[in-house]
Amino acid sequence: MALALLVLVSPAFATAAQNYVVVDNQTGMILDSRDPDRKVQVASLTKIATAVIVFDWAQLKNIDLSTPATVSASALQAGGVNPVGLQIGDTISLRDLLYSALLASDNIAATVLAEHVGARLPNSQNIDPAGNFVTHMNALARTLEMKRTLFLNPTGIDSGPENTVPHSTAADMARLTRYAYSEADFPFYVSQETRDIHFIRNGVDTSVKLKNTNGLLGRGSIDGVKTGRTSRAGECLILSAEKSPEVQREGTTVFVTPRRLIVVLLGSRDRFSEGSSLMQQGWSRYQEWAAGGRKTKSSRLL
Repeated sequence: MALALLVLVSPAFATAAQNYVVVDNQTGMILDSRDPDRKVQVASLTKIATAVIVFDWAQLKNIDLSTPATVSASALQAGGVNPVGLQIGDTISLRDLLYSALLASDNIAATVLAEHVGARLPNSQNIDPAGNFVTHMNALARTLEMKRTLFLNPTGIDSGPENTVPHSTAADMARLTRYAYSEADFPFYVSQETRDIHFIRNGVDTSVKLKNTNGLLGRGSIDGVKTGRTSRAGECLILSAEKSPEVQREGTTVFVTPRRLIVVLLGSRDRFSEGSSLMQQGWSRYQEWAAGGRKTKSSRLL
């Protein structure tokens, strides 16, 4: 079932970002936005969809994420960053590939995941594994009603001709992130500031320490999510922050309301400064909305 997003009409925050949205994760209420439906490039934010496909597949098929995958020559041709330094023939667990893709934004790791899992997903079109994986990414987008999203690869690389580049919107990426936070494992992965991963090369176990590219992680209540950047997309950032649930009692009945905000920021020149500001102001807007009874009557449903 697709996740609904409700829009609260309100003045926009002062920021230079081209597109952004601030969302209550529990209800999908958009507390503020600028051009949330504009199609733009989202760079490595794409890897959230890549990870979600892997998590969903592993859960459905009861696959242990310690299962190893092998780095292929085609995976190394993905381009972009390779912070782990993976080489052809290296073997690395699906779990550590996920950490590499989500924390270090590793394009090679994302492509290895796509090839490994794509070879095991239903493939009615009989296409190559990575291409098959991308068809499942787009099927996920349709399921979540991400109507203005097109994935063309598992990495977010957008170096092709203007009319053949992947795209999404701030609202669509908020839908995706809300869904990702319904996964059991995803929130833990993106909350890690560092992670030691391992791969096997020529029979030798090699360890690499990854550092999360999210410079706001751990500040205030921010506990995720993902960064992205290309020359076309500019600086992109999705943040998540959680505060203690609100507890209300009516007689013997206790009502518990989770409090988590999602901020999607696209086309920024200073994503961490703007993202921090949007999150702080988002909580202020949340408090105003909550004090008014979290009414949605005047909102429009996307």
